[in-house]
Amino acid sequence: MSARSQSLPAGLIALAIGAFGIGLTEFVIMGLLPEVAADFSVTEPVAGWLISGYALSVAIGGVALTAAVTRLPRKQVLLGLMVLFIVGNLLSAVAGSYSMMMVGRVVAALCHGAFFGIGAVVAAGLVAPARRAGAIAMMFAGLTIANVLGVPFGTLLGQHLGWRSTFWAITVIGVVALVGLALLVPGRTAGAADAPTGGLRGELRAFTHPQVWLSLVITVLGFGGMFGAFTYIAYTLTDVSGFASSSVPWLLVLFGVGLFAGNLLAGRAADVALSRTLVVVLTALTVVLAAFALTAGNKAATLAALVLMGGFGFATVPPLQMRIMHYARQAPTLASGANIAAFNVGNALGAWVGGLTIAAGLGYTSPIWAGAVLTLAGLAVLLLSLRLAARRPEHPTEQELREAVGAA
Repeated sequence: MSARSQSLPAGLIALAIGAFGIGLTEFVIMGLLPEVAADFSVTEPVAGWLISGYALSVAIGGVALTAAVTRLPRKQVLLGLMVLFIVGNLLSAVAGSYSMMMVGRVVAALCHGAFFGIGAVVAAGLVAPARRAGAIAMMFAGLTIANVLGVPFGTLLGQHLGWRSTFWAITVIGVVALVGLALLVPGRTAGAADAPTGGLRGELRAFTHPQVWLSLVITVLGFGGMFGAFTYIAYTLTDVSGFASSSVPWLLVLFGVGLFAGNLLAGRAADVALSRTLVVVLTALTVVLAAFALTAGNKAATLAALVLMGGFGFATVPPLQMRIMHYARQAPTLASGANIAAFNVGNALGAWVGGLTIAAGLGYTSPIWAGAVLTLAGLAVLLLSLRLAARRPEHPTEQELREAVGAA
């Protein structure tokens, strides 16, 4: 293979920049809630609705907005979504009231699920079939970098120059991503990934495949387990591990480093053996969560667990996204967007279950145990789906037969 074919397509960089901005929008608000609450004269729990409102809008937009644009060329849709992202963050930056801030958050969130869902399809079309999971991982690398670097620096910017300055910076990032997408993503990508797909009816046919539904369940349970443990991690670090609250943001950088490494490594592994990668990752995540729950009182073990939890937790993302695109490959756009929504449903489920365990008086390691159980359930569904797939091997599509004949 030539060096040129191995080089990184420039379009992936534009997609990663967009993913970075979206990830920053989603997570940086957590560090700025006190400033936002004080500015709008609301309590911090009320300000927290800016987070839950965003998450709900992501889940809705991931399916509804993707379904609405299935007949449009994917590059044009990505450009439109990035415009929506810019408008939403601009509204947040200039919001004169809490309600306007919420509108800005919802508008920005609507593009989130559709961008990652459609972006994953476009990213896969930019490279050869053997490198598609790695290409998806490269796009999601922008999201992981947002957690490692963007959130700490975005929080510092907001604390020193006012929280609005952070949203102005995110707006500028959105403009850069928009220009990058316009200039660097080709009009048509490999496998006609930029072409319209035959409309909503054609996209809905993908959901007649049982493996598509099983993939969504695996995403909800597998990723939800990690997020359930992560939601209450600050309490675990301070009340169980004994770290000072001032050290929590920097400890979370370790978690972010794990996210970044796990995402890229799993993308490469999934290109070689998709199902095996998922089995290994979900098994390892279950073990790591259980070990973390048992050793959370030890600081050294906690540091290692943070890296490994982030690494194996986000290592699920490229193979899970690739899996559903594989089984919905004749019309992958809506299924890809639905899987992004499933990640957010998993977030909500994990946080809810973890909250129930704390409310039941089981302590701050109980959400980690709950996360391990959820991830184990995801692994069980994956093994079941692999057994079903082995019993009912897929017939090749007519297009695949034509490609095989042509290659021969």
